[in-house]
Amino acid sequence: MNISNDIRVNLSDIIGKGYNEFWHCKRRYRVIKGGRGSKKSTTEALWIIYNMMRMPLANVLVLRQFFINHKDSTYAQLKWATRRLKVSHLWDFKLSPMEIIYRPTGQKILFRGLDKPESITSITVDIGVLCWVWVEEAYQVKDEQAFNMVDMSIRGELPKGYFKQFTLTFNPWNDKIWLKKRFFDNPDERTFCRTTTYECNEFLDADDIKQFDLLSPRRKKVEADGDWGIAEGLVYENWTVQDFDVDFIRKLNGAISCFGLDFGYTVDPTGFICAIVILDKREIYIFDEIYKKGLSNRQIYEIIRYKGYSKESIVADSAEPKSIDELKRYGLLRIKPAAKGRDSVMHGVQQIQDYKIIVHPSCKNTETELNNYCFKADKAGGYINEPEGDYNHLMDALRYAVEDKLQGKQQGRIILGGKRVF
Repeated sequence: MNISNDIRVNLSDIIGKGYNEFWHCKRRYRVIKGGRGSKKSTTEALWIIYNMMRMPLANVLVLRQFFINHKDSTYAQLKWATRRLKVSHLWDFKLSPMEIIYRPTGQKILFRGLDKPESITSITVDIGVLCWVWVEEAYQVKDEQAFNMVDMSIRGELPKGYFKQFTLTFNPWNDKIWLKKRFFDNPDERTFCRTTTYECNEFLDADDIKQFDLLSPRRKKVEADGDWGIAEGLVYENWTVQDFDVDFIRKLNGAISCFGLDFGYTVDPTGFICAIVILDKREIYIFDEIYKKGLSNRQIYEIIRYKGYSKESIVADSAEPKSIDELKRYGLLRIKPAAKGRDSVMHGVQQIQDYKIIVHPSCKNTETELNNYCFKADKAGGYINEPEGDYNHLMDALRYAVEDKLQGKQQGRIILGGKRVF
């Protein structure tokens, strides 16, 4: 690739192996499912930057279900791609409105959310044509009709040598999603579909690969090998992802803020969840999370303090009383152990099942766990009333957070009409 007289980069060294067919494919639909670390999103970001510079009339639309998630994912990945290709000085990056502009020609990369369809149907570009669309985390697009609307909106004659293309990238958390039936079970001649894994990513080091080896067999199947997740036997089916104004929800009459903490370290992540319960509407709004491995108790405290929750009442896993005492000494003065006992897990699960769970789109790990938190299977192929010990860290934190709230004890902070009542 020859960008100018002064810049030369070797594409094969930058992109690596495993995506040759993907890179050269010109079919209308390129659909890539894969596990974590499989290069699918970074490769697409590199493809967009490279090909826009080759084709001076091409513009790109980047979609996610929720516009709010672009900044820390697709926008950041495309910015990284310009640096990786050593051409960042040729691009302008704007946040308001969010767009990336190729300086020599004025071509644009535009960002939209399917949660606001009116922002997509009337989209136009000043220079050239809109011919490529990237749908990142496509599994979040639950409604096929929303995708069809965009599919139909990219129309019109293109200059010679140009082509229309939709690229969909996602982790296959759920085998019941429309993407499987349309693009993998019954693909037409316009569809290119592949499954990629971390094994095609030669840029991972030994420690990265070891993290995949530490996963349980079920997690490894989905998160590492890119196989479809199984929707049967889900513990919670009473949930949805929806953008909402946290401050508005806090001011609703009867709103109860609650916080839960599940400890982890080397193998398991620490899970911290923030929610608001509305008892009379039987709704639980999940608005923030912490999900990370290797956190010491000091680091847990610092992150919670940084997020502004250090003065809240936090219910933590009672199996680690020393950690709870240590966090209290650091400054989480209102932390307390969860009430555990016989059948406490199923009791908490059954309470939550009676509520509608609304997950803010920023809580991606909560969504992942809800998509995969399942009951144990029995030998006859049915399920028993006991959740599997997997995808359960934020789910356990959620149980701790709401355990006394759903029982009507309402300990902790209660907000009535915007005013605190203790």
